[in-house]
This record gives sequence, structure tokens and C-alpha cells, in this order.
Amino acid sequence: MAFVRSVGQGEIDMKSSVTWLVLVLLLLNVLVACAPGPNQSKGTGNEQGSVAGFWLGLWQGFIAPFVLVASLFKGSLGIYEVHNNGAWYNFGYLSGLACFFGGGGSGAARRRKSAS
Repeated sequence: MAFVRSVGQGEIDMKSSVTWLVLVLLLLNVLVACAPGPNQSKGTGNEQGSVAGFWLGLWQGFIAPFVLVASLFKGSLGIYEVHNNGAWYNFGYLSGLACFFGGGGSGAARRRKSAS
């Protein structure tokens, strides 16, 4: 292991190991603290009584980068619909983001073909 110094014949510097353990635990704690909680509005309708599904999630995921920039100038815009049906909306949203950023993997296939 590159981050552990050897002190003697097979002995490990305990101070270094404890330091790394504390850093890893601190990092895990920070990551867990950033995890989102449950969506209390899931499955409930918005002002018009509609619940966002897959197709609206796909569209909103595709336009999310543009809405993010616009929301910097207009505070009333949101980039995620909280009144959604759950997993299908999330799947559509992530698929829309992937389509916007070219997440199909076709670029890698093109590079591989041109290299050979």
C-alpha cells in the first residue's frame, strides 16, 4: 500500500493508518450528509392536479442545463419537478440529461473505429 509507511520489519506506522482512517470516515460522513431525503410531494398533483411522469422527466432533464443558467437570473425557476410519480420521472430526467450531454457511448465507438 502506497500510503502506509513501513517502520521496521513488517510493522506499519499506526499514526499514518489512524490518520487515513479518520480521513476516510470524515469523507463518508460528508457524503452521507449530502444524500437527499424523501420527496414529500411524490405522487401528489401540482396546482393543475397533474403529476409529472417519464416523458415530462425526459423533457425536463434535456432542458435542465438551460434552466439552470436561467435560474441564476430568475429565482422562481426550478430545475426538478417535485410533483412526480417517482422512479419513472427520475429515469426520464436522468435519460434526458444523458441525451443532452451525449451519454449514449456512440462517441467512444466512433473513436475506436477511427483509430483502427
